[in-house]
Amino acid sequence: MSASAESFVYTNENCIGCNKCISVCPVLTANYAVEENGGNKIVVDGDACIHCGACFDACEHNARSFRDDTERFFEDLKKGEKISLLLAPAFLANYPKEYASVLGGLKKLGVNHLISVSFGADITTWGYIKYITENNFTGGISQPCPAVVNYIEKYVPELLPKLIPVHSPLMCGAIYVKKYMKLPDKLAFISPCIAKKYEIEDPNTYGYVSYNVTFRHLMDYVRKHNIKGEDVSDEIEYGLGSIYPMPGGLKENVYWFCGEEVFIRQIEGEKHMYEFLEDYKERVLKGKQLPFMVDALNCANGCIYGTAIEEEKAGGDDNLYALQEIKEASKRKGLNHPFAKGLSPKQRLKRFNHQFAKLDIHDFIRKYTDHSKENKIRKPSEAQLDEIYLSMEKRTEEERTVNCSACGYETCAKMAVAIHNGCNVKSNCIHYIKDMIEKEKEMAENLSTQMQEKNAFIEKKNEQISSLVESVARDFEMLDKSIHEMAAGNASNAEESTGINVLMMDVMEFSNELKEALAGIEVLTQSLQSNNEEITNVADETNLLSLNASIEAARAGSAGRGFAIIAENIKKLADFSKEMAQDSETNQEKIGAAVEMLLQKAEQLINIIDNVNHKVTCLAAATEEIAAATQEVGEVSTNLKEKMEELVQ
Repeated sequence: MSASAESFVYTNENCIGCNKCISVCPVLTANYAVEENGGNKIVVDGDACIHCGACFDACEHNARSFRDDTERFFEDLKKGEKISLLLAPAFLANYPKEYASVLGGLKKLGVNHLISVSFGADITTWGYIKYITENNFTGGISQPCPAVVNYIEKYVPELLPKLIPVHSPLMCGAIYVKKYMKLPDKLAFISPCIAKKYEIEDPNTYGYVSYNVTFRHLMDYVRKHNIKGEDVSDEIEYGLGSIYPMPGGLKENVYWFCGEEVFIRQIEGEKHMYEFLEDYKERVLKGKQLPFMVDALNCANGCIYGTAIEEEKAGGDDNLYALQEIKEASKRKGLNHPFAKGLSPKQRLKRFNHQFAKLDIHDFIRKYTDHSKENKIRKPSEAQLDEIYLSMEKRTEEERTVNCSACGYETCAKMAVAIHNGCNVKSNCIHYIKDMIEKEKEMAENLSTQMQEKNAFIEKKNEQISSLVESVARDFEMLDKSIHEMAAGNASNAEESTGINVLMMDVMEFSNELKEALAGIEVLTQSLQSNNEEITNVADETNLLSLNASIEAARAGSAGRGFAIIAENIKKLADFSKEMAQDSETNQEKIGAAVEMLLQKAEQLINIIDNVNHKVTCLAAATEEIAAATQEVGEVSTNLKEKMEELVQ
């Protein structure tokens, strides 16, 4: 696909995507739908378009525009380029009052020669009759119309051999000017036709013409810049070639020279023309009887109402009446003229051939090019077609043959082919959209029902939630109360723990004092043991002395009796002291063991008290943390309670 900017015909910003252009276009792929700025737009494919202008007639939004060479023509005149004009016969018919002054104004701007293409049309008529009769070329299709030639080259190449290989009036006039008049100027065609630009840029016309200057753009420029001058007219005499712009103009020319016994098939109109060519192809391929020739024009009212004339000129018959006067003037020639009324067709033809005897028909023969390969419309297979239909929700034969034409195509099948070729989309099918809307409506209704059910369910759940919230709120009140009670109890526990800690410190102090006292007792006990040992030693010595005294008393006899008694008593005393010392030692050992045990127990008590004191300290700290956490829980509980109350409201 070519961008619309490269096409002679293009879509402008007025397009609303109404599909009317598609409905009148003879080429299925010349328009393609695009989404632009959130809307649909129908854009021209410059390669596929044949520039027939049907879309201009159909579009009421003025969404189609065309390009020609008017601006470049005037720019080159300003630069001093040598340019001569070829004037379409329809120019005089469309502007009988302005014709001469406009040509005078162009002359003032530097235009060299003014030559009517009517003279070129006379050459074309001569060439057609000569070629047909000399080559027995029956059934040939005339080619003055570039849109017809364009269509055959791109879409009906089977008819290329039937295109009469003689140049159009424009090109015959240009060739005559270049080869026979030896005019070196660039040639500009004052044209009623958009498609003529395609012809002059065709390599088969060898660049004889440089500019396609359309009536509409020319007159816009002329009026805008006030271009006018002394009246002038064209410079070469012409005959019935002036009526070529009329429907059947070529046919009438041929009848004038060959008689009405020959059958000439006349066909014109954007729709009928291209349908005819498709049917004519079948007729040619099947070898059926063919006419002497086919007089084919794209525009229903002929070139006089061509695609590039001003809109106001297309609304009446004034152009036809003006052209009729030109035709009658051509027939009022003297008897020596080939177009004179008083002659028979045979006499006219003889004089016609004599008039152009110096022309070489080979100078006016042209070739055509088969462009069908690059413009081939792809036909979907049955499987592909079925897939497209299914994507459009067209499942039944009835759904596939609705043929409402709202998409611009005559049938659903053509729409499917357009989709297959990528130049349209299923969303442009009104029935597809309708089906989608129906489905969406059904879905919306189902969704509405579901929403109603969900709303009822939600309402019920809301009631349950409301009840649950109230219950939770009550629970939070109880929780809040419990938390406050717990906080108060925890505070009391913290105070009690602190008191216990103080008392335990007192107990620990007492235990340390007890330990010190027991240590003193142990020292005293050890001292007592030392004393007992000394007493025992003294008793042993006393006992020894008592024994020695007894021995001395015995030696003394009766004189030592009293001393013996004393010695005996002393011995008893010593024995008693020894026994007492021994008993004291035994008790001291018991006391020492008891004191040692008390010391161990005191040490254990101190350790226990120390552990208890540590735990009480930790308990007090934990109690304080619990109190702080309890306060936070209380605050959260209060906030939740308030939120739940808001939720209930």
